[in-house]
Amino acid sequence: MSADNKADACCAACGIKEVDDIKLKNCNACFLAKYCGVECQKNHRKQHKKECKERMAELREELLFKQPESSHLGDCPIC
Repeated sequence: MSADNKADACCAACGIKEVDDIKLKNCNACFLAKYCGVECQKNHRKQHKKECKERMAELREELLFKQPESSHLGDCPIC
């Protein structure tokens, strides 16, 4: 993360900015929201839940429908 992005990052619950002595952690499910601690994450869960579920569904679809980079003919037992 660059220094410019770090200055813009703030806790989704309390708004505290990420600086050298405060490291924000991403939501483990969607990786969009950032939190300064477990307490803020718990307090913000109700507001974040819908957006988080939508993003988790997007990530899951990306993984499920990702096409292989090259042809693997013969690797699939069905082919």
